[in-house]
Amino acid sequence: MSDNKRILIRGGTVVDGSGAPACRADILVEDGIIAAVAEDIEVDGASIMDARGLTVTPGFVDIHTHYDGQVTWESRMAPSSNHGVTTIVTGNCGVGFAPCHPTDHEALVELMAGVEDIPEVVMTEGLKWNWQSFPEYLDAVAARPHDVDIAAMVPHSPLRVFVMGDRAIRREEATAQDISQMADLVKAAIDAGAVGFATSRAVQQKSVTGEPIPTVRAAEDELDGILQAMKQAGQGVFQVLSDFELFQDIEGEFAMFRRLTERSGRPMSYSLAQKHNNPEGWRYLLELTEQASNAGLPIRAQVMGRPTGVLLGFDLTLSPFTGCPSYDALADLPFDQRIATLRDPQVRDRILEESAQARTQDHGPGRDYGYIFEMTDPPTYEPDMRDSLKERAKATGKAAEAIAYDLMLENGGRGILFEPAQNYAYGSLDPSYEMLQHKDTIFGLGDGGAHCGVICDASFPTTMLSYWGRDRTRGPRLPVEQIVKAMTSDNARMIGLLDRGVIAPGYKADLNIIDFDRLQLCVPEVVRDLPSGGRRVVQRAHGYVATIQSGVVTYREGEPTGALPGGVVRGAQPAPAAAGTTTFH
Repeated sequence: MSDNKRILIRGGTVVDGSGAPACRADILVEDGIIAAVAEDIEVDGASIMDARGLTVTPGFVDIHTHYDGQVTWESRMAPSSNHGVTTIVTGNCGVGFAPCHPTDHEALVELMAGVEDIPEVVMTEGLKWNWQSFPEYLDAVAARPHDVDIAAMVPHSPLRVFVMGDRAIRREEATAQDISQMADLVKAAIDAGAVGFATSRAVQQKSVTGEPIPTVRAAEDELDGILQAMKQAGQGVFQVLSDFELFQDIEGEFAMFRRLTERSGRPMSYSLAQKHNNPEGWRYLLELTEQASNAGLPIRAQVMGRPTGVLLGFDLTLSPFTGCPSYDALADLPFDQRIATLRDPQVRDRILEESAQARTQDHGPGRDYGYIFEMTDPPTYEPDMRDSLKERAKATGKAAEAIAYDLMLENGGRGILFEPAQNYAYGSLDPSYEMLQHKDTIFGLGDGGAHCGVICDASFPTTMLSYWGRDRTRGPRLPVEQIVKAMTSDNARMIGLLDRGVIAPGYKADLNIIDFDRLQLCVPEVVRDLPSGGRRVVQRAHGYVATIQSGVVTYREGEPTGALPGGVVRGAQPAPAAAGTTTFH
């Protein structure tokens, strides 16, 4: 495409983000804004993009990412931007890097490394720390061009440490003065462009030192003080991660969030998944959510359309043999040397014996091979339980450990296994289907930028379209129009960005042109392109003919064009004057 600021996308099947049936139309883009959507538009001086036989959607809005560090050292938000995402939201789960005193850099790096599996050395080298306050952080992010728009929430953990110092690390109760100061800082951040505030009450989240996160037991008055500041500002969303089931009072924990939402009027979302140790527990939380919603409270559950779990491999953070002494002894070897050693029959036999012994004990690194599957190419995220390594072992008479070992040695030692940990207790995505269909859920939980060596769920938009919209045979599919609406206008409205997510005149020209029949995920792969050569998992896709950000083509057939028109989104954005879009904000 030329530098022409007028583009005519000709003859595509438009899925406009509103939920309306798809229709054939032309789309005229002028100066980054959609100027017209109609049949057979005639205009002079426009660059023509032929979309006949292709699907055109709004750019996807990913409301749950952890690119807080990556946005400061990198311009491309891969892997999210490889999957049609044009707007991301950072600061989720209350972890991030601002505000921050210079003396607390190490503490926040240790926290992010432990909670989100981002190597410390990556952050130590990558973060320039040319900020202290949250407004200064936004300015630092805005100083770098990006391939997506970035909206940021204020994360609770650094906020608490900034105000309370070591008392926050020790998880002491905030004083009235502490709460007042935190509230003032959040108000200033909202005024500077933060789109909300996020916290975590998850017991399992710990820093690399093993200490629970500073916010895990923050009292209701602390959260209320902060949310009242957002109420005063008149905008801002509230995002929560909570181990509801570990509080021994699910109803009481949810009731607190309901009171906070009712008093502040701020929209709230929380993470919801099917827990394998309590496969029906999600229903009660969704019932409480529905009761709150029916009472007029803007509470939504963030859900995922595929199992969340871990990728296992010899080039990843974890393998089924992590914890076996003979395997762990190889951890510091260069990859090629490690794989060559793992191919040694004597080393293989020793590791397999240690793993088998561990599986017969009540402790150690033994794993349930009934929930471990080969990651095929293309991958499947609803595998048949008969294809688990446990069942393959029964069918072949070969030990499950040996099957796992040999599969991971394939592809030059880069073979990958998949171990679902949530949303797959019954070996089916039917519970996810129920969650996705519920009126009080939103699509999220991709975690782009985090868990660099164990997951790559940022690719979920492609799963939603290709699997749920086209390929699923083990249960009901979802209408493509519903999927697109959920990933565009619904998510945009939830965070107050009313200027995007719909293909209609006046809206921001963030668009995807997709060859729907060809849309397909690739198998995850390990790259070492983070600062200091840090490792992460990425996942490409076929079928994205073009992604357009603010009227500029940023990707063609999955390859970057070099254009970086994205930037920081400063706070809630109004809808186009004639759009009449409704929202919580």
